[in-house]
Amino acid sequence: MKYRRNLCMIPLAIALLAFAGLPPGAWAIVTVQCPGDTDGDAIPEGSPPANLKCMHLGAGDGFVTMADGRPIYIFGFSNLTGVPDGDAMMEGALAANFPAPTIVLKEGDELYLSLTNVGMMIRPDLFDPHTVHYHGFPQASSAFDGVPDASISINMGSTITYYYKNVEPGTYMYHCHVEATEHMQMGMLGNLYVKPAQDGTTFEYPDGSGNNYNQFAYNDLDGSTGFDREFPIQIGSLDPDFHDASWNVQPLPFANMKDRYAMLNGRGYPDTIVAGNLSAPAENGGKVSQKVSSLITADAGERILLRISNLNVTNFYTLTALGVPMQVVGHGARLLRGPAQGANENIYHGTTTVTLGGGESVDVLVDTTGIPAGTYFLYATNLNFLSNGTEDFGGMMTEIVIN
Repeated sequence: MKYRRNLCMIPLAIALLAFAGLPPGAWAIVTVQCPGDTDGDAIPEGSPPANLKCMHLGAGDGFVTMADGRPIYIFGFSNLTGVPDGDAMMEGALAANFPAPTIVLKEGDELYLSLTNVGMMIRPDLFDPHTVHYHGFPQASSAFDGVPDASISINMGSTITYYYKNVEPGTYMYHCHVEATEHMQMGMLGNLYVKPAQDGTTFEYPDGSGNNYNQFAYNDLDGSTGFDREFPIQIGSLDPDFHDASWNVQPLPFANMKDRYAMLNGRGYPDTIVAGNLSAPAENGGKVSQKVSSLITADAGERILLRISNLNVTNFYTLTALGVPMQVVGHGARLLRGPAQGANENIYHGTTTVTLGGGESVDVLVDTTGIPAGTYFLYATNLNFLSNGTEDFGGMMTEIVIN
């Protein structure tokens, strides 16, 4: 019961929103921009261009549950795409996801990303603005970059629509950049990747092997980054004391920040291998907050692409997979290729481990040819991050299941 002591603040938050006696649709000015959308749900009517993508995110708070059963208070993003703009504030309340909703695009896509600040239901005394920072993206307009020093941040009850012309494929990530250390620690982090224009073209790789691919990590022109299945894996960790301080309206211990819950896609083992959503925390009022699985599956002989990113604010992490060779083909949303582009001078490298600091990403190919069927593990070599203190459950580990 000690973890639920602040739920009494929820009625206060609702009262603050409704004190003026306004109908729900008038509590805020939510204006979603999407070409061809006439009802404000970020879904264009009719037959929109194939390269037009629209999405509506909410920025607010909520809860997640750790593998040892402990509820953790978070800030985060929720997916409000398909929700009429008049209902966005209530739908986004206590709906924060960790990690944030995954964004998948294709090279050439034009993304209209609307962000609505729905406010903090558990902490109605906070009026934090929010942004979306598309980390590593070559943004032509600083106004849409999300760094508040040079761009726009939005206050509670407001919406901004970002525009991105996705010109370069690769594995990126996104996060809020307002009070970045706090908001990223609190969970405002998400997977984002851009598929190359080469997708849909068939390449045999290696030549004469009979292995044909039509999905690729990059525009390699030779099929060398071809794969059969892909999985985004975002490294993350959090300090429960910092989150409890936010929950309990206490000074935030920045200087003492020490992450003790290490996760993949917002989950600790064995929750990482649950294929679907985790159960909604009771503190969220029935809203699911952990929707991204880390289970990796393949049939023997298939090639797997792991899109690994790290948005942690305190630690470097190293992942390994015993018995499963890995090949790094991209780093920082760039194909690892030398200057002799015409000769396809690949500088891919084989490895058994990958080490990432905050803000880094790698594209890793796993070829299961010749690997016996069975269950293998992708996990942190930092052994203290394979459990939550003295608890058995939790830790930065997932399974690679080869059928």
